[in-house]
Amino acid sequence: MAYTLPEFGYEYDSLEPFIDARTMEIHHSKHHKSYVDKLNVALEGHSELEGKSVEKLISDLDSVPGKIKTAVCNHGGGHANHSFFWKILKKDVDCEEDILDAINKEFGSLDEFKEKFKEAALGIFGSGWAWLVVNKEGKLEIVKTQNQDSPVSEGKKPLLCVDVWEHAYYLKHKNKRPDYIETFFKVINWEQVSENFRG
Repeated sequence: MAYTLPEFGYEYDSLEPFIDARTMEIHHSKHHKSYVDKLNVALEGHSELEGKSVEKLISDLDSVPGKIKTAVCNHGGGHANHSFFWKILKKDVDCEEDILDAINKEFGSLDEFKEKFKEAALGIFGSGWAWLVVNKEGKLEIVKTQNQDSPVSEGKKPLLCVDVWEHAYYLKHKNKRPDYIETFFKVINWEQVSENFRG
């Protein structure tokens, strides 16, 4: 069964003025769609991989034939990362108690977490993602991935992420990634992050 582009569940302008509607439209309907289309092409003729969720696919890359592994990692990762990203975006949602307690325990405070998370996002050379994950030891951890790599491939559970490919922010912020990260903190759907934490 072919992978499909997921719906947002909200309008492209829902995150204004923090993330502009045109960026959201292009990001979703062009960039994300391209990952989905190219993943489907890569998997043509590989019936043994059909029916796997994209998360299952990228969490077990050793089961993917060598000649398509890079394409599955890139395009499958792009599809999975973006599908996850859209769900954790929403304005005016306060951090919920369970995830706030865990963040305070690991990082000292929500503000200290934001500083460390921003540092990670700004420290990515070129394109990639910054993540808050639960690692294999069950602890919260901030990690960085290059390009469309996913912490899922390393056995870590994502809770929160920010896309720092330039297509995620260039129309509004040009080359000012720090400004984009600051606005990102205003559109975190903490309800979803908390659900990810409990799940």
